[in-house]
Amino acid sequence: MSAQTSSPLHGRPIVKGFYEKRTGSVQYVVADPETKKCAIIDPVLDFDPKSGATATIQADELLAHVEREGYTLEWILDTHPHADHFSAAGYLKDKTGVPTAIGERVVEVQKLWKGIYNWPDSFPADGSQWDRLFADGERFRIGNLDAEVMFTPGHTLASIAYAVGDAAFIHDTIFMPDSGTARADFPGGSARVLWQSIQRIMALPHETRLFTGHDYQPGGREAQWESTVGQQKRENMHLVKAKTEEEFVALREARDRELPMPKLILHSLQVNIRGGRLPEPESNGKRYLKIPLDAIGGAPWDE
Repeated sequence: MSAQTSSPLHGRPIVKGFYEKRTGSVQYVVADPETKKCAIIDPVLDFDPKSGATATIQADELLAHVEREGYTLEWILDTHPHADHFSAAGYLKDKTGVPTAIGERVVEVQKLWKGIYNWPDSFPADGSQWDRLFADGERFRIGNLDAEVMFTPGHTLASIAYAVGDAAFIHDTIFMPDSGTARADFPGGSARVLWQSIQRIMALPHETRLFTGHDYQPGGREAQWESTVGQQKRENMHLVKAKTEEEFVALREARDRELPMPKLILHSLQVNIRGGRLPEPESNGKRYLKIPLDAIGGAPWDE
C-alpha cells in the first residue's frame, strides 16, 4: 500500500454535497469544470424501516442537479457497501445507463455477508453486480480530471477512497474534526487497519480537500462535510489525542464498545452487496428483507 497517490492528480473538481438527514449521510456530485462531465459518489436510496417503504427522493435530487448544471454523468461510484443506508447505485444505473463501480475487495464483503444471510450458492459473490471493480492505485477519468483509487480498509474490508484532482472522498475513515474517526467494529473491521488507512490519507498534500461520508451534527451544529488534510492533522479530536497506532487502537476500540450497531446494518447490507438492488420479488410480487437473528453481536439491553 503506497503512502499516497503515485503522481500529482490534475484538476480541481466542482463538488456539491447533498446531506441526507435520516441517516446523516453525505452524497456527492463531482464535476469537471472544463468538460462538465461528472460522477455521483455514495448515493442514497430512501428507506423507512418502520413502514418498509422505499423511495428515490434523494437519488432524483442528484439527477436533477446534474441536469440543472448541464453536466454529463459518467460514473456512479460507491466507496464501500454501506451499513447505515441503502445505496441508490442500482436505481441510478437503471435510470441512466451509466456504469457503476466499487472497490474490488467488495467480493470479500459479499462472501462474509452471504454466509451471515445464509444465501444460496446461486448468489454470485464475485462483484458482478457492478460494472467496474477498482484495484488499489487504479486511475480513471472524470472528464479531464484525474482520479485515483485508494484502498482504505478498517471500517470495512472493502473500503476505498477516491482522490479526484485536489479532492479526496474519504467515506467512513475520518469525519469532521469535532467527530473524530469512524468505527471499526463491523464484521471484517479493524481499528489497527483503520489507523493505517488514516495515515495514508494524512500523507496527501496538506491542502487536499477532504469530503467525508457522514456527519452527525455534534452539539446540534449545522451539517458539515468538507475539511483539509492540514485541518484534520491540527484539529481531529481522535488524531490529536492518539498520536501512535497503539493509542489509536485503544481509543477506537474503547469507543466502539460503547456504540450500538447501526439501526439499518442488517437491512442495508443485503441490498448494498447486490450493488444497491432490492431483493427480487417473491411469488406475490412483494420484496422482502431477511433479518438474521443473533448474528453479529450483542445488544445494549441496559439502555
